[in-house]
Amino acid sequence: MLIGAHVSIAGGYDKAIQKIVSMGGNCMQIFSSSPRGWSFATPTKEQIETFKKLQSSSALKSIYFHASYLVNLADNGQTGSRSVKSLIHELNLATAMGIRGSIIHLGSYKSGTQPPPLVSDRTEMVLIANIKKILSQTPKNTFFIIENAGNRKIGKDIEEIGIIIKTIKDPRVKVCLDTCHLHAAGYDLTSSEKLNQFLEKFDMLVGNERLEVIHANDSRDAFASLRDRHENLGEGQVGKEVFINLLRHSVTKNVPFIIETPGFDNKGPDKHNVDILKSLI
Repeated sequence: MLIGAHVSIAGGYDKAIQKIVSMGGNCMQIFSSSPRGWSFATPTKEQIETFKKLQSSSALKSIYFHASYLVNLADNGQTGSRSVKSLIHELNLATAMGIRGSIIHLGSYKSGTQPPPLVSDRTEMVLIANIKKILSQTPKNTFFIIENAGNRKIGKDIEEIGIIIKTIKDPRVKVCLDTCHLHAAGYDLTSSEKLNQFLEKFDMLVGNERLEVIHANDSRDAFASLRDRHENLGEGQVGKEVFINLLRHSVTKNVPFIIETPGFDNKGPDKHNVDILKSLI
């Protein structure tokens, strides 16, 4: 199975590989640069080669970028333009570094985020046009991975993600499901029966083949609260049953599980969280 975590790139991309290996992970997520700014990562050829050599000599199977928190692809102004440029740069860098793609929060509509019956509203058309522009200017072997939202932003509802994907019609558009966000949005996965029902719905609306990665996070907040604050595994409101069900289900058990918890020392995802997840397999 693939179990890993989001790790810091402080000290260089190669240090991130060393960190995840020391945690016992075999997949990971990183930022390409600061997630709270618009700076573009510009590693040297030597740095990229060092990263790729470490990756090939390790047990790492899947690596992902997580896009900047500032991205809003439904914006028709400067933020939207910067978002497009940032993701074009990041997905091109992903190919150079042997990274599968970028996990992306799509942003928010000014008029709200209820899924439309058809993509016809101007802000929704902006979102679709921006995603298509990114896909047209990035390598075919990279994935544009939509992460579900746990608040009122785009992607809270699986129906909405399905509409976006079916409108774009590109196999490179994948999905990351975050357990904390599903919990916050009111998706109950606490039993095998409920998980089966959810995955049947996901398959119908999105397609199980689109599921690329799972963010395994507990939650500080109550079910269906639309608050998505992450908590360490077993310390929050999600419940270990959800992780057990996902780790054992035929549809999800072979998908990479990436942990984004605060860490038991409050320094970010740690070996303790990785070990807890492994213990539930």
